[in-house]
Amino acid sequence: MSSKKTHPYHLVDPSPWPFVGSIAAFISALGLILYMHGFGLPVLLIGVASVIFTMYGWWKDVIKESQSGDIYTPPVQHGLRMGMVFFISSEVMFFVAFFWAFFNASLFPPEVIGGVWPPKGLEVLDPFDFPYLNTLILLLSGTAITWAHHSLMDKDNKAVIQGLGITIILGAIFTCVQAYEYAHAAFGFIDNIYSSTFYMATGFHGLHVIIGTLFLIVCWFRARLGEFTPKGHIGFEAAAWYWHFVDVVWLFLFVCIYWWGSGL
Repeated sequence: MSSKKTHPYHLVDPSPWPFVGSIAAFISALGLILYMHGFGLPVLLIGVASVIFTMYGWWKDVIKESQSGDIYTPPVQHGLRMGMVFFISSEVMFFVAFFWAFFNASLFPPEVIGGVWPPKGLEVLDPFDFPYLNTLILLLSGTAITWAHHSLMDKDNKAVIQGLGITIILGAIFTCVQAYEYAHAAFGFIDNIYSSTFYMATGFHGLHVIIGTLFLIVCWFRARLGEFTPKGHIGFEAAAWYWHFVDVVWLFLFVCIYWWGSGL
């Protein structure tokens, strides 16, 4: 029988990473639940380490796969792009849940918090202090990653490396500024509905910034190796889309939670 390929699609080889990743995610979730109850830190650390190991192994295999001849045909590239679109769409709905909880409590404040928003006695953060600074940082990072993308299409690999490097640095600065803001906030996670929704929404966004920064670091190393071309840069494109998604979510967080939600 002939083994000649008669279709433009790529059939993936058997991989252990979906199974390993699901186990790692389960251990992480279990460790986080135990940690919230005052114990289970070792389980959480093992889970996080397992997730990082899975990310490294899976990314490595996908990168190797992308460099194997003409596997990534136009239909395959289209499928990968659509997969990223659907993934980002699911992430949008993830944040919608936090915004829904926030607006439900802020538009109809319960009596337990005084019937007003923000809750009585709560010292909210000044939106035009560190939050505004972080907004400028993320907007500038979005400009840098766009510059890198246009440079890639113009075959200017040096500018691609510079643009990615600037974006990574700005992402790291954003994370540090947010960590400082959390450390000096006058309210804790379990104080009231304002603090709970605030930390859930901004905290998960911060986690996405860290993941996006790691994504871009991988792209930076690949760019240094010259692995991206104008017709073959799905990994870079996915990272750029993800980063722009992070930017847009932050704009909604800044306007709705930091600014409007503060009552200023």
